[in-house]
Amino acid sequence: MARVRRRRRGALGWLCRALLLALMWLTGVAGWIVWVGQRDQARAADTIIVLGAAAYDARPSPVFEERIRHGLALYRQGYAPVLLFTGGYGTGARFAESQVARRYALRHGIPDSAILIEASSRTTRQNLLQARLLMQQRGLHRAIVVSDPLHMARALRLCRELGIDAVGSPTPSTRFRSFQTQWRFLLQEVYFFHRDLVVRAA
Repeated sequence: MARVRRRRRGALGWLCRALLLALMWLTGVAGWIVWVGQRDQARAADTIIVLGAAAYDARPSPVFEERIRHGLALYRQGYAPVLLFTGGYGTGARFAESQVARRYALRHGIPDSAILIEASSRTTRQNLLQARLLMQQRGLHRAIVVSDPLHMARALRLCRELGIDAVGSPTPSTRFRSFQTQWRFLLQEVYFFHRDLVVRAA
């Protein structure tokens, strides 16, 4: 009986240590995601890639509008001569996200000659795949990627995986303002970090 109790205590000890290590790992991943999202690395580039987000018919969602506005600000500051908007059609949508972004940029004084769009992507990976194709077609080599702070770590990791020479410039403000929405977004990004590791290993 004493030997059984010792075995149970030993197994419980191993389980507690494993759970502690898992918690430390997840905390480290979350901390890394937050840290990357706080770094604005904007520097001279060939294009500014604005990652897509939801649009409401012909109007960008508040999240997407923050990304577009930041992309426009970088363009006006002279970081790159080309804005590249990504994002395809949502379910039942009349306009692609990138078309909505282009319309917004034109209304705010950006010349049409400075805008590129792709209208077929539905995910972050697809956004960047289509952006890479446009960059290759136009002879563009360096990019600044614009997205929300908590999304930036995944976006830049995908850029490295896809061979895109890119730095990140997260939006200085975010529509994910409440603790609940930011926490949910962070948990989502922690999940995607591990999902991508599994997919790459498969």
